Amino acid sequence: MQSRMGVIILENMEFFAYHGCFEQERTVGTKYVVSVTLHLNLTQAILTDNLNDTVNYQVVYDIIKKEMEIPSNLIEHVAGRIVSSIKKQCPTIEKVNLRLSKYNPPLGGQVEKVTIEL
Repeated sequence: MQSRMGVIILENMEFFAYHGCFEQERTVGTKYVVSVTLHLNLTQAILTDNLNDTVNYQVVYDIIKKEMEIPSNLIEHVAGRIVSSIKKQCPTIEKVNLRLSKYNPPLGGQVEKVTIEL
C-alpha cells in the first residue's frame, strides 16, 4: 500500500483557565477553546485497525488539558507549550497546527474572543 499521510483533528475543546497579564484574569478566569490538527502517516492504522499504529486522541487531549491548567501571562506561551509537549510525547506526529481562543478578553469593549494560531 502507498504511504498515506493524513490529519487527525480535535476540534473545539473547551477549558476554563486563568491565563493573562492582569490580576483579574488570574483570579476570575475565562473560557478557552483549543483545536489541534495533527499531521502524520496513517498507513499502518489504515491497514491494521490497531490503536498502537496511530495517535491516541485521549493522550493528546490529556496533554492539552495539563498545559491549559498551568497559568501563563500570554496565550502564545500556552500554545507553544502545548505544541512542544505534543511533539515530544507523540513522536509519530510530523506537524502540529494549533488554534487557541480566549473568550471575553479584557480590552475595554465587547470582544468575543482573541485567537492565536501556531
